[in-house]
Amino acid sequence: MEIKQNTVVVLSYELKTTVTDGTFEAIETVDKNNPFAFIFGMSGLPEGFEEQLLGRKVSEVFDFTVLPEDGYGDRDEDAEVALTKTMFEIEDGKIPEGMLTVGNVIPMTNDEGEKIMGTVIADLGAEIIMDFNHPLAGKTMHFKGEIISIREATKEELEHGHVHGEHGVEH
Repeated sequence: MEIKQNTVVVLSYELKTTVTDGTFEAIETVDKNNPFAFIFGMSGLPEGFEEQLLGRKVSEVFDFTVLPEDGYGDRDEDAEVALTKTMFEIEDGKIPEGMLTVGNVIPMTNDEGEKIMGTVIADLGAEIIMDFNHPLAGKTMHFKGEIISIREATKEELEHGHVHGEHGVEH
C-alpha cells in the first residue's frame, strides 16, 4: 500500500528548522516507539509536507525540505497584537497565576469563532503582546524519517477527522 488520500500514515521523523545564521537546528524527534499518526489529506499539516509523502510506501526512508511558502507561510508582523490583561480575567476578576508569562501559549478564539493559539511575547504592564503566527511560520523545515505503516482510514476515523486506536485517540 502507498500513501494516498484518506490513508492512516504512521511515521517517525526528526524535524530541523533554520536558525538566524541559515543553519538547521533540531527541534523535534518522533521515534519508532512513539510514532506520529495522521490521516493523509485531513491532517491540517502543511501541504508541502504531505506532498513529499504522497505515494511513499512502508519502510521507505524520507529526507526532504519544506520551504516557508509550502509550510506555515511567512511571519506576519500584523499577527503580533496588543491585548489588555483584563481580557484574561476569570469570573472572580483575577487572571490565573502565571498565565500571562512571556513564552506561554494560550488557546483563544478569533472574531470568526475559530480556535487559534497565541504566544505571549511581551508584558507591557496593563497590556501584553501576543503573537498569533504559527511557531514555524517563516521557517524552512527539514524532515528526515521513515514510514512505519500505512492503512486505509476507517469510516469512523474519517467522520471524526483523526486516527483511532494505536498511535491515535482512544475513545
